[in-house]
Amino acid sequence: MPFRVGPTELILLLLVVLIIFGAGKLPEVGGAIGKGIRAFRRGQEGMEDRDDAEDEAGDAESGSSSKSKSKEEAKT
Repeated sequence: MPFRVGPTELILLLLVVLIIFGAGKLPEVGGAIGKGIRAFRRGQEGMEDRDDAEDEAGDAESGSSSKSKSKEEAKT
């Protein structure tokens, strides 16, 4: 059974959050959640960039090692 959140559930959720945190703390809580989401996204992008760099470095290492092996074989 799919979980659907309708307008009634959203209003109820907002009321519960308002009761728990109070009207004065809501901007702080929203800002903290936003910063956390942004940091998570940056971290994900950084991991993807790092994976790409590792793949490229791995390709470069495997290519250079085969060249050095062929040079060693030519010397003998």
